[in-house]
Amino acid sequence: MQEIEENDNVSIDDLQEDELVPLFERYRFTVDKGQIPMRLDKYLLHKVPNTSRNRMQNGIDAGAIIVNQKPSKAAYKVKPLDEIVVSLPKPAFNTEIIPQNIPLDIFYEDQELLILNKKAGMVVHPAHGNWDGTLINALLYHFQELPENSDGRVGLVHRIDKDTSGILVIAKTDFSMTYLAKQFFDHTIERTYYALVWGVPKNSKGIIDVNLGRSLKDRRIINAYPEGDTGKRAITHYEVLENFDCVSLVKCNLETGRTHQIRAHFKYIGHPLFSDASYGGDKILRQANHHKYQQFVENCFKIIPRQALHAKSLGFKHPTKQEWVQFESELPDDFKEVLEKWRNWKENND
Repeated sequence: MQEIEENDNVSIDDLQEDELVPLFERYRFTVDKGQIPMRLDKYLLHKVPNTSRNRMQNGIDAGAIIVNQKPSKAAYKVKPLDEIVVSLPKPAFNTEIIPQNIPLDIFYEDQELLILNKKAGMVVHPAHGNWDGTLINALLYHFQELPENSDGRVGLVHRIDKDTSGILVIAKTDFSMTYLAKQFFDHTIERTYYALVWGVPKNSKGIIDVNLGRSLKDRRIINAYPEGDTGKRAITHYEVLENFDCVSLVKCNLETGRTHQIRAHFKYIGHPLFSDASYGGDKILRQANHHKYQQFVENCFKIIPRQALHAKSLGFKHPTKQEWVQFESELPDDFKEVLEKWRNWKENND
């Protein structure tokens, strides 16, 4: 018996801000009572559509194929009534993306992956209105042999928004793509963001655990659904690092990775991200008793004319070294400059 779990087949509209990009497909099988013993990899070649022995082997090596609730080996002999779960990136389909010589800020690279720092304003992958000048166009130029996921997005296992800056991991082999994507799928990746938000959260540390889903009025916007009957569960851990009275610098760790998760969660608790036009953060939301305050804030908006959000660090288990690795990126100049302005403001107006 074969069952495709529709909830695990992620459509492009469900892609998360920092969610896995290789559109996962998950299959569950209960082996027939009359099944003769057969190697697992050979059995799955007959059960999973659009696959290959190499794809199955990568999945097995990455621990993405489970038999009776345990990772299995290719040589395992399938037996009647075995329960098998297969979780793999969907196979690629043909797309034509033009390689472009766009500089990349790469600060780590080995045979399996590379770590890069994405600038704010760069779109990660081509889509309507952004068919060139993207990270994918650049990757195709600099790396001709990167693996593709289901939308032809070479090397990508996650993404961040156009106007969010920060760290990304790129897979350089098919195995690494499967291995890393599964960690994103299982939410075992450690992701830390820095955000400048309006106001100061009541608690210096906290957890925001509220469902998120597309707005019915505008699909570009994500709404919070606290009743829990709409959207998907989203969990953000936060800690206030600096308090500037009118705004604060917050560190966020994502337990899940929903679309615009940090932006929507902080809008929900009344602290939208500074300069975030989509969620109301581009307006003066906290007042100060100073005649130059409005001009000061407007100058800050000019310095960082985007949501003040940066993907600061990324930690995961390395595909071949089998050890935990951690990478960290510096705040970009616009973020650092606006932080310094708020520090000076607070020091001079206390």
